[in-house]
Amino acid sequence: MHNLNNKLFKVLFILVLSLGSAASYAESSKEFGDYVVHYNAFRSDTISPDVAKQYGLARANNRILINIAVLKKVMNTTGKPTKSKVTGHASNLTGQLKKLEFKEINEGNAIYYLAEAKISDGEFLKFDIQIIPEGETRPARLKFDKRFFTY
Repeated sequence: MHNLNNKLFKVLFILVLSLGSAASYAESSKEFGDYVVHYNAFRSDTISPDVAKQYGLARANNRILINIAVLKKVMNTTGKPTKSKVTGHASNLTGQLKKLEFKEINEGNAIYYLAEAKISDGEFLKFDIQIIPEGETRPARLKFDKRFFTY
């Protein structure tokens, strides 16, 4: 029972981090000048069927979602959600590239960008993402990596 509760908590935690308001993105972030980029990558079967349907996302244990939110730093606040151009790719250890097509999601005051990709069990991906906040010309380059399991 404890293991089931622990798994349920993890799923709910990931969902809140990935599809909640921009202020709730706390898992991974990186500062780029006047901006903070929050990011996460997780299996798409962790989101609810209703959320998947609402945003046209496929739910499967061999698919992942990459979630990016860009906040402009504003003193004494958590930041202002900022429209951005987000592009990128992921590569695995054999050098195969997976182009990431990000779509913008507006949810209340939050703006975030989602991309989907297929994965194999145990696949280790290196993400290379470029972000250009609206009104800026220089891209911020976000790099991170993560291993995924389809169990």
